[in-house]
Amino acid sequence: MVTIIDGKNAVLGRLASIVAERIMDGEEIVVLNSESIVITGEKEMVFADYKARFDRGECKSRKGPFYPRRADLLFKRSVRGMIPWNNTSGREAFRRLHVYVGVPKQFADSEVSVEEQAMKKITGKYTTLGAVAKFLGSKVW
Repeated sequence: MVTIIDGKNAVLGRLASIVAERIMDGEEIVVLNSESIVITGEKEMVFADYKARFDRGECKSRKGPFYPRRADLLFKRSVRGMIPWNNTSGREAFRRLHVYVGVPKQFADSEVSVEEQAMKKITGKYTTLGAVAKFLGSKVW
């Protein structure tokens, strides 16, 4: 059984924690529209935080830590931090997560669910995961 979740206007941390819990329970999850996932906070601070994470790894050498630029991989990295990645159960659970930018043709006609717990009315400052990816230099657009 595959659960398809629409990430549009969902808060990053809330959606990631829900997805992490469900993949650890053995469920296969597909997240669509990852570029529309919302990160709350002041835009410049969010950009600075992600830029610092990206710059921490050395891309020219093979040392790492390797931090992604694309919106779908940024969401997967957020979920990865919420599961026991060093155990085999965490690695197997991580393989059950599939994240896409936009909606691929194979999921165009599928029934999509919306996680109400991840949908918070945003009254303050925010930015999207797509804007962060574009700032980091993603070439998906």
